Amino acid sequence: MMARRKLINSVVTVGLMGISALAVAQPQLTLERAVSRAQTTDPWLEGSRYREQAVVAQSVVAGTLPDPMVSLGVANLPTDSFDFKQEPMTQFKVGVSQMFPRGETRELKRRQLREQGEQQPQMRRDRLAKVAVAVSQLWLEAYRNKHAIRLIEKDRELFEHLVDVAESSYTSVVGKTQQQDLVRAQLELTRLDDRLTVLQQRQEMSLAKLTEWLPGIGPEGITLSDTLPVLALNSSEQIAQVLLAHPRIKTFDQKIAATGTGVELAKQKYKPQWGVNASYGYRDDTPLGVERSDFFSLGVSFDVPLFTSNRQDREVQAAQATEAAMKTEKALALRSMRASFESAQSRLKRLNQRKALYEERLLKEIHDQAEASLTAYTNDAGDFAEVVRARIAELNANIDFLNINIDRLLTITELNYFLAPVNAPKAGGQ
Repeated sequence: MMARRKLINSVVTVGLMGISALAVAQPQLTLERAVSRAQTTDPWLEGSRYREQAVVAQSVVAGTLPDPMVSLGVANLPTDSFDFKQEPMTQFKVGVSQMFPRGETRELKRRQLREQGEQQPQMRRDRLAKVAVAVSQLWLEAYRNKHAIRLIEKDRELFEHLVDVAESSYTSVVGKTQQQDLVRAQLELTRLDDRLTVLQQRQEMSLAKLTEWLPGIGPEGITLSDTLPVLALNSSEQIAQVLLAHPRIKTFDQKIAATGTGVELAKQKYKPQWGVNASYGYRDDTPLGVERSDFFSLGVSFDVPLFTSNRQDREVQAAQATEAAMKTEKALALRSMRASFESAQSRLKRLNQRKALYEERLLKEIHDQAEASLTAYTNDAGDFAEVVRARIAELNANIDFLNINIDRLLTITELNYFLAPVNAPKAGGQ
């Protein structure tokens, strides 16, 4: 009886120690701040800004005329004497020619590059949302492993006391504990050690991946003082409206606009390309000193796109096919995003139901069962194996409840990616 009362006191003491240890943990970095820091220091965003600047500069270049061509030469120089004055047609010529792109090619090319550049701000908004998801997922996994380790370490202390009590009861004359009870308690302790090793490995992996975004982060800095709100969308129209405004879809819109301009650019190939040339020919005086007139020439050149079936027609067809393919990619992306959103929404609904069930009934019932088995064993109405089973069941239930909460937050994080248009004002710099 004394050994069993010692067991009850040990259970209470270890439980209070575990609660106290959880209560005094001090947060060092919140999830919201971690996401903000990762977004601020993401080098991809800076690269995107440079890419946008490059395309903007190219659009300016595309809107300008090609450089004029200047030619210098001597024409009709006699080969018998190479005398510049001998023949009347001998002249020093300076010519200038200027080509003009077909139709509205310059304006269309400038517009197409501008449309390509406008993809970058949308891609940066999508990147911010993706970084928030990636960091949140790694953070939540690290939090899951950290607190699962705490739960197991708390119960490990309990099982160490169970082993001590089992040994004391087994060696005493009045104890009912059998050798198999002692072996069972030691076995469960060993299993807890194995679970701790697995969780520590997972925690180390999560933290290692998290250092890609947050260098120097440690397990003591992982906390969850933030809330992760999710907007409830109750109708198909609301979902469609939000997804159509998503930066990923907006990027497709800009790509479709650019490919549409590409179709107009290809059609410009049917129009002739014009060129203007002018030259001035200087002639020297005659050998007798008579002044000769200089020459001035002016001309226009253009090509004639007559054979279009294998060139211009094909280029237009290719541009139209590219535009149609991009529209198809947008439709597929919308379909995929909507299916993923509805799947996550359904998953969140079931997780909320499980969370409520654990909070309202299951945790209390499992705890009551563990206490009842301990009380029965203390009063010689139960066996030691049942005490161990009940405590293991309670530990598993607590870990399951932790997993439900983390899975719920992971699902909310996934949903918030799709709600990037709604959450855009809260994101970092564009």
